[in-house]
Amino acid sequence: MKIERNEITQKISAMKAQGYSYLIKITAVDYEKYIEIVYMLRNMEQNKDETLEVDVDPSDAWIPTVIDQFDAADWYERELFEMFGVQVKGRHVERLLLEKWDGKPAPLRKNFVWNGPYETGS
Repeated sequence: MKIERNEITQKISAMKAQGYSYLIKITAVDYEKYIEIVYMLRNMEQNKDETLEVDVDPSDAWIPTVIDQFDAADWYERELFEMFGVQVKGRHVERLLLEKWDGKPAPLRKNFVWNGPYETGS
């Protein structure tokens, strides 16, 4: 289900109230013209899964945090920040998942140059 960025927290909260109490994954896909953020939720009682998709502009790539609704969002949001360069508003990452990484460019973005010069920030 496609939703807008400003609907994320309200939609996640509503789905949690409907029994979608398990956050399977948050990930992203870079389509160059836009980045699609994907939220996967599960209703354990009804054995149903639901996927929410949010498109963001790569030059303005940010989403609000959902960590207050799902503790499991912590690692997924950190991964979005480090691997896709998507800022997660409403939280501050104290420690990176990847050590000695400068954050530029994001490795899972289409514009990342593999086998090119890379600074580790050490």
